[in-house]
Amino acid sequence: MDLLALFMSALVAATLLPAQSEIVLVALVLSGVHPVWLLLAVATTGNVLGSCVNWAMGRFLMRFSDHPRFPFKPSQIHRAQNWYARFGWWSLFFAWVPIIGDPLTLAAGILREPFWRFLLMVGLGKFARYAVLVAAVQAAS
Repeated sequence: MDLLALFMSALVAATLLPAQSEIVLVALVLSGVHPVWLLLAVATTGNVLGSCVNWAMGRFLMRFSDHPRFPFKPSQIHRAQNWYARFGWWSLFFAWVPIIGDPLTLAAGILREPFWRFLLMVGLGKFARYAVLVAAVQAAS
């Protein structure tokens, strides 16, 4: 059950819904119940899948961007498109960064970034972020 909670918190945290997967991950690392490699795999998989939702929204649902309930504001989309245009697909490594990460993954879908490259860069970045967090927790405990 705790692995499902980690997966779901990581998935939701990568979308626009408010959630913090880091708290769940740290608690599970400190509990010592599961191997760290498994926790990293579950958290990374959930978080990357959440970013894939954003990519798909950009790729397939932008025609609804004028709808009042569309989850990204035009200013967020514009800022992310500019960032993406300036730094290119390498910027997807930073999809984990608060505030810019979610719109960045949406912009990748809008700009039709190939899914394989999106998955590779987002996956590497999100894994690296979680790995650094786990290393810091282990060093402190």
